Amino acid sequence: MEEELFHKCICLPDKLIEYGFLKEGESYRYSKNILKDSFQVRVVIEDGKVSGCVWDFDMDTEYIGYRIEKNLGEFAGKVREEYLSILRDIRDHCFLQRNFVSEQANRISEKIFKIYGDHPYFEWESTPDCGVFKNKESHKWYAIVMNIKRSKIEDHEGMVDVMNVKLDDQMIPTYLKKEGVFPAYHMNKKYWVSLALDERLTDDEILSFIKESYQYTVPKKK
Repeated sequence: MEEELFHKCICLPDKLIEYGFLKEGESYRYSKNILKDSFQVRVVIEDGKVSGCVWDFDMDTEYIGYRIEKNLGEFAGKVREEYLSILRDIRDHCFLQRNFVSEQANRISEKIFKIYGDHPYFEWESTPDCGVFKNKESHKWYAIVMNIKRSKIEDHEGMVDVMNVKLDDQMIPTYLKKEGVFPAYHMNKKYWVSLALDERLTDDEILSFIKESYQYTVPKKK
């Protein structure tokens, strides 16, 4: 739950102190009683990572029923919602929420807005990390950012933000020789490529690819 809520957020330590967190060494700790003071939500943030638990005062132990999503009972569901409500409030007040996971994806997103005036559209609930940039006049896509498993594009573990852009199909074999450029994930590989947004390509190189892709979305003059 914690990773899902905070994975596109940057912690703002000053805001944590304002919110009521106590700094202990390298970590920040916060607690709040819930359900008529019979339980306590405890949140720990260290190195930007959020973890937490719900403590049962009557049993003097951690309560874990709210983490079992299958067959979640009414009481466990109530505890879960109280816990999530506190986490969301901490996120909204103490974290900077970003469009994407990687630093480079967020930098490129800001530069796209400055150049083209476009924000990403997050159109599918099933893929909340998938942001689409489209031309305001033609409504055609010119860039799509996705957070995917690295194994989808190369022989490595972990996750990576990629940006799909449309390019000259005659030039794609040449582009694919460049470090950080791959056959398009989940799109037509004849016209699209995936750019790894992990600093292997410079921002200027990526913006150059975006510029070419954008040209394919410009309405033709009558």
